Amino acid sequence: MAAEVPDVTERLAVPTPVGEARVTFFRAPGEPSVLLVAGHGAGGGIEARDLAALARELPGSGVTVALVEQPWRVAGKRLAPAPKVLDQAWLAVLGALASEPGRLVVAGRSAGARVACRTARAVAAEAVVALAFPLHPPGRPERSRVAELREAGVPVLVVQGERDTFGGPGEFPEGTEMVVVPDGDHGFAVRKSAPVTQDEALDVIVGGVGEWLARR
Repeated sequence: MAAEVPDVTERLAVPTPVGEARVTFFRAPGEPSVLLVAGHGAGGGIEARDLAALARELPGSGVTVALVEQPWRVAGKRLAPAPKVLDQAWLAVLGALASEPGRLVVAGRSAGARVACRTARAVAAEAVVALAFPLHPPGRPERSRVAELREAGVPVLVVQGERDTFGGPGEFPEGTEMVVVPDGDHGFAVRKSAPVTQDEALDVIVGGVGEWLARR
């Protein structure tokens, strides 16, 4: 499986209180069973390998994927704003997507996963997919963000790389629903010496998320 961004089916500009956001749709054929709305992290955009893989593969399983670019990213800024600003934009985008078909599941990678967890109940999401959840800053396990996972108020699936310096799989609370990506780092990159190839690592992500959504 290659990591290139799939063909875009539709783009939507959404005004928010903190600037214009942009939603890129990858629609399922026919009536979707799930609308998966996913945000990016603080260090990159929707071209991230995990988001691109989900957008490419899940529509074939009846899941429409909508990738959200935060206003700061649309405006070309290099640094993400404070969490409350991210949440404001996210809430506005989800409001604009309220009439979209499919059961709503929110997702995000890294900082975007935190946004999805913090706002899940406010947007009436059925579940959260947290990709590379930053459980703590690297080397600072005492600064845990586990409360954001626990307080999401809906089922959460964590997709975490084995080598993620923001929190390895073993650092999450017992009972956390999780897909572990072999040898994956915070961006789900794997080393040449890894027991899986990069494409196989992406298959783990797509397969795990797809199976979890199908069970819900």
